[in-house]
Amino acid sequence: MIQVCLNGPRSAADGAAVPLSPGAMAASAAEAVAAGAAEVHVHPKTPCGDDTLSPRAVAEVLTAVRAVVDVPVGVTTGAWAEPDPDRRAARVRAWTVLPDHASVNWHEPGAELVAAALLERGVGVEAGLWSGTGGPRRFLASPLAPRVLRVLAEVMDTAPATAEDSARSLLAELGTAHGIPLLLHGEDGGAWPVLRLARASGLDTRIGLEDVLLLPDGRRAASNAQLVRTALDVLDIEWPPPGHGPHSGGGNP
Repeated sequence: MIQVCLNGPRSAADGAAVPLSPGAMAASAAEAVAAGAAEVHVHPKTPCGDDTLSPRAVAEVLTAVRAVVDVPVGVTTGAWAEPDPDRRAARVRAWTVLPDHASVNWHEPGAELVAAALLERGVGVEAGLWSGTGGPRRFLASPLAPRVLRVLAEVMDTAPATAEDSARSLLAELGTAHGIPLLLHGEDGGAWPVLRLARASGLDTRIGLEDVLLLPDGRRAASNAQLVRTALDVLDIEWPPPGHGPHSGGGNP
């Protein structure tokens, strides 16, 4: 499974391809899903382009994206969007439109509080476990660990030459992680080496402008859809699957 991460905490300074408005996020999601993405991860934004957990912003983005795709859609709960853990959990409880899942970075203060609020509302939790932090250790000891939807094994080493080794170290630290499904991905210079390792390890992965702005050959990516198509080529995955082309009667998902 390839999840597309549409924008992350990036801003207009990262280029016009990064979708910042609900309409732009929806259009980018539709193109990425048509290109082969099976899920969408998105960061709702304020009008100024900052990440937000505002119920209004979350509802606008989810409504816009779901109008054009029929796949699971998740959002962030990153502490940079709301530093105070109590207010972060209160924001989750105030959401009027619920995502299918939301990521919770386990190294951040209040991670369990936010995860519990999500679980109370029936929202799947993606446990973000960043390499080089105490997140993996805290997660493995958490009573909430068996209840999460998946682990996001997030490799923060952005050096192409060492990111794969860092990823292997993170996977070794996680072990079986309570048998929870695991999605492995990298960032910037480490994104493509880690994506290849995910494929070789039989793990889910993700790609998108949140994680990387450049194609493997160093050219700037024009869109999330181009990153997804390139990832499928790198992973040697045929898309659409046989029997599901545009003239097969099934159409693209």
